[in-house]
Amino acid sequence: MAPTCEPLVRVQADDFDLATETRRLTAGRRDVGAVVSFTGLCRDENGMLEALELEHYPGMAEAEIARISSEAAGRWPLTGLTVIHRFGKIVPGDNIVLVVAASSHRRAAFEAADFLMDFLKSRAPFWKKEHVRGGTGAGWVEAKDADLDDMKRWER
Repeated sequence: MAPTCEPLVRVQADDFDLATETRRLTAGRRDVGAVVSFTGLCRDENGMLEALELEHYPGMAEAEIARISSEAAGRWPLTGLTVIHRFGKIVPGDNIVLVVAASSHRRAAFEAADFLMDFLKSRAPFWKKEHVRGGTGAGWVEAKDADLDDMKRWER
């Protein structure tokens, strides 16, 4: 199905602002009845994490997120869609990812946001390294089986 809107995708080092991104999707629009957002934050892993370092291959990450965002806009009748993913060193409590889906009706916005987050958690082309407190080393993070299982429910 053809996308119902043109998704905005950004991969950036800088932080983002939920209110600004929501206004961008709703300002002057009378056809928006629902906005669903998800903001992913860096956890401190029980006080052990100093920072999470996210790496990506510039161009590839944007293209893959744009592809899956266009798929979401084709599956659900959205009036707007924004996906922002940060890279670099991110400390606990800071934003990592934002998905904002707007639609005339809530169900489409909820499902599109859920679909996109399942993709971002399981298949987005980012490499994550955990830096632990005390300089005792860093380790790469693998996708969790539960995240991969969540993505399976969207397969057609």
